[in-house]
Amino acid sequence: MKRLIIPMVLLLFSCSEIHPTNKEAELKIKKLMSEQQAAWNNGDLEEFMQPYQKNDELKFVGKSGLNKGWQTTLDNYKKSYPDKEKMGTLLFENLEFEPLGTVHFLVIGKWNLFRKSDTLSGHYSLVWEKQEHGWKIIADHSS
Repeated sequence: MKRLIIPMVLLLFSCSEIHPTNKEAELKIKKLMSEQQAAWNNGDLEEFMQPYQKNDELKFVGKSGLNKGWQTTLDNYKKSYPDKEKMGTLLFENLEFEPLGTVHFLVIGKWNLFRKSDTLSGHYSLVWEKQEHGWKIIADHSS
């Protein structure tokens, strides 16, 4: 009987790492989005893009429709926001966190972009996935 206890404890521990509680996941995602917001406000688009899944499977839906791929998304951001003045100051307002199974989360919120010349705002829905190296955005619909 003693031999079963250690493997069972290890199994429970490893499962909690693979399938975090909803609160743990929410806190990690909030932290990543806070870091992402800070990167934007520092004018660093490369760092802003770090939470996104870095491959051609990333889906981004914006005003120009569906685009696929991490590099395409970064290139589009660089075209739209070529300098710190155009980037302004970004503020995320997360409105809802919803688990979609054990390794996916839906985050719905509002973004605000404050610039000298104007203020822009819109909404987003992000699908996050727990991957081997942490939580990554696999789909972003921002309008």
